[in-house]
Amino acid sequence: MEAEKIDEIKVLINQLKSDASLVHHPSLSFFRTYILSLGASIPPLSTSGSHVILDDEAEDPIVESDIELDETDVVEPDNDPPLSMGDPSVEVSEENQDAAQALKSKALVALSDGQVDEALGLLTDAIMLNPCSAILYATRGNVLLKLKKPNAAIQDANAAFQINPDSAKAYKVRGMARAMLGMWEDAAKDLRIASKLDYDEDIDSVLRKVESNANKIESHRRKYVRLRNEREVRKNEREKQRQREAQAAQLKSSLKDGHVISTHSKTELEKRLTAAAKLDRLAILYFTATWCGPCRTISPVYSTLAAKYPHVVFLKVDIDEVRDAAAKWNVASVPTFFFVKNGKEMDRVVGADKSSLEKKIAQYT
Repeated sequence: MEAEKIDEIKVLINQLKSDASLVHHPSLSFFRTYILSLGASIPPLSTSGSHVILDDEAEDPIVESDIELDETDVVEPDNDPPLSMGDPSVEVSEENQDAAQALKSKALVALSDGQVDEALGLLTDAIMLNPCSAILYATRGNVLLKLKKPNAAIQDANAAFQINPDSAKAYKVRGMARAMLGMWEDAAKDLRIASKLDYDEDIDSVLRKVESNANKIESHRRKYVRLRNEREVRKNEREKQRQREAQAAQLKSSLKDGHVISTHSKTELEKRLTAAAKLDRLAILYFTATWCGPCRTISPVYSTLAAKYPHVVFLKVDIDEVRDAAAKWNVASVPTFFFVKNGKEMDRVVGADKSSLEKKIAQYT
């Protein structure tokens, strides 16, 4: 080899010593292939310093955009001490029921006069007299909405549901309260049920805005779930491709391109044939013996062909050393050559020469 070429190789080796990651440069793919064919291993690409490569290196980060929602009636959550709720397990007398109903009527009058706080107090007194009335809790919840206390209103609606799970007014109150808190999807669910149980125009008006916001959120969620799923699929596919490439490189390194592989057991032979099949390569199985004169003549030719056809797998088996393999392949005399592809015997030649072997190689590659 020319001295100039040797110097160039030395320069390359020195560069690789100083920065091993250079071996992963696309222009050096031939060099990686050669190193792997010798049975060597290549260190993985560094993930530190200026060579950081993430799993999603080819992907831009998914940045969720803001959603334009109508939040004109959204308020800050209230955190006041809970109102008196009464004990719904007590037995309420008719007298208390009537008294509670009278207080409710007074509360509605006060509410119509704009005296909201007074209405709230009257309804609380009514609940204490009759804590088994779902409508009283729902009515007080409606008053709490007017006071911009959505969390307290939700508590009253939930109390009403404990007594009457199908209370339309409780669904309306809780749906309105959730809308005030910006809980658009939950609000939409409650208001849809309220509308089915007892439709009114107030529900319809709020529901239109709530559903618009809820639909935007759901559409936004579906979009980014889809984007994340698509990214995950691509990431998994890249990982599978890396695994396939790593497996192919490992298989390739075990086949020693350009060399004759002497196998010393049936298991080893089957392993080599399996590797050749996975790489879709033609394998030539040469059975020989130390006492065979023609074998001594053809062996150097076989080695020459291995160097000439590096993508063909040249295997060599001594019938006296690996008797079970010779028996499996029904070897009656040596030298015998089997041409195997995808694990299947394509042809066999007994006592071949270079010309006949090359013709078979050309036929099956």
